[in-house]
Amino acid sequence: LSEQEFVYVGDEGIIEPGGRTQRMGLDLMMRYQMNKWLFADMDLNLTRARSLGVAKEEAFVPLAAAFTSTGGVSAKPEKGPTASLRYRWITSRPANEFNSVRTEGYFLLDAALSYPWKKLEFYLSAENILDVDWREAQFDTESRLRNETVPISEIHYTPGIPFFLKAGISVRF
Repeated sequence: LSEQEFVYVGDEGIIEPGGRTQRMGLDLMMRYQMNKWLFADMDLNLTRARSLGVAKEEAFVPLAAAFTSTGGVSAKPEKGPTASLRYRWITSRPANEFNSVRTEGYFLLDAALSYPWKKLEFYLSAENILDVDWREAQFDTESRLRNETVPISEIHYTPGIPFFLKAGISVRF
């Protein structure tokens, strides 16, 4: 139970009070060591978020996801290369109090590989290896073009990073 939910108003660049909310859910964290050097983990989050003191049909908490999950597999031997395969998953969620506009959910997969050698470490990472078209920041915003007679409520967003490969070398002192 939150006595006061604060809401960011992007057009004005301010944060304003949004009223009382209640969030009920389940968080499940699992960690498993498969052998001396291989690890798996997963976090699952189920949530039901609602505003209190308003009509039931307008009680959705904007951008509160009902399901999120992160996890992966990591290989960390005592010597030699390390590697990991990680995921992030978030379902679509209400973008406004009425749930009439919804954000798009996404599932992303990232991988990393590193190899230490003397005082150097070589690494390679790949983000969004499935090359998913996804939206990072998403907001329901009302806008109106000059030729439109009434404003339109729609999702404005920042596009997520497409497939991205990065390599590098680190030096330890």
